[in-house]
Amino acid sequence: MQPVPPSPEHTWLKQLVGNWTITGTCTMPDGSTGKSDATESARMVGDYFLHAILKGTVPGMDTPVETILILGFDPDSNTFVGTWIGSPMPQLINYTGTLSEDQTTLTLACDAPDLEDQSKTSAYRDVIVITSENTREFHSEIQLEDGSWNRFMSSYYTRA
Repeated sequence: MQPVPPSPEHTWLKQLVGNWTITGTCTMPDGSTGKSDATESARMVGDYFLHAILKGTVPGMDTPVETILILGFDPDSNTFVGTWIGSPMPQLINYTGTLSEDQTTLTLACDAPDLEDQSKTSAYRDVIVITSENTREFHSEIQLEDGSWNRFMSSYYTRA
């Protein structure tokens, strides 16, 4: 079997590689806000997949959190694909995503437990925005019943 050359989308993921410091804010369903600090270490697995480990605290609490993100690009479906797991919850989250035309913004869609009622799921989108070679943003949004999106978390990454 001949190796498949990486696509431009696989190459795009490489800009997320490195060690990052993160500051974030989160708005809870009750309207309270919290801040958090974290670090992330990200590397490529071969030429196709990003493997990122984040360690920090739950926003507004001193509870430690660890997450693992795997991202790749599936040329057959022409979409980014990935999984996310985190120490605060038992579910494996599956992503599908698309890159903006200007190639600065990757929007990842998933279904995950609702913020207020963990017995049901809601639609989410996580958005990675490249702002420079050494900075990026990560925003999480939940879809509300009226179809609109509510941004409840924003994180700002700086290359360490």
